[in-house]
Amino acid sequence: MSLVRTEITLKNADDLARLLDGHIKEPEIRQTTIQALVDTGAWTLVIDPATREKLGLRVLRTETGTLADGTVAVYNLAGPVEVIWKNRSATCDALVVPGADKVLLGAIPLEAMDLMINPRLEEVVGVHGDQILHTLINTRGVQVKHPYVIPSPCQQSP
Repeated sequence: MSLVRTEITLKNADDLARLLDGHIKEPEIRQTTIQALVDTGAWTLVIDPATREKLGLRVLRTETGTLADGTVAVYNLAGPVEVIWKNRSATCDALVVPGADKVLLGAIPLEAMDLMINPRLEEVVGVHGDQILHTLINTRGVQVKHPYVIPSPCQQSP
């Protein structure tokens, strides 16, 4: 299988909260649309320091990470960032890797948006087709569509 890339939009989730509170207007939301390399071996979103600065993401803490080449180092974890792919979105933290030459879309945001790689088509697709499929069984045994909430570090938006 070759490398799979997909277009995603990244937004500062704190800006989105400030928009809802009426503190900023929609054009003031810091965001960028990029081609991300889909990497199921990466646990979360990986960005470079320039992308963190462009989005105005706060450094939340540091994490030890191992890169694909075996390099082990301490990296900043920044966020929160909303990741948008077509009609789906998830909010998560991003690992900031100096010198990263591409944004990596990792396992946590993929799972939160109910996405997978179709190896035959070599593209990102919805696990359950074009719509997010999360169901709950209510007390009467009837299936009810409901947004699924994943605990931090990544939450799917309703």
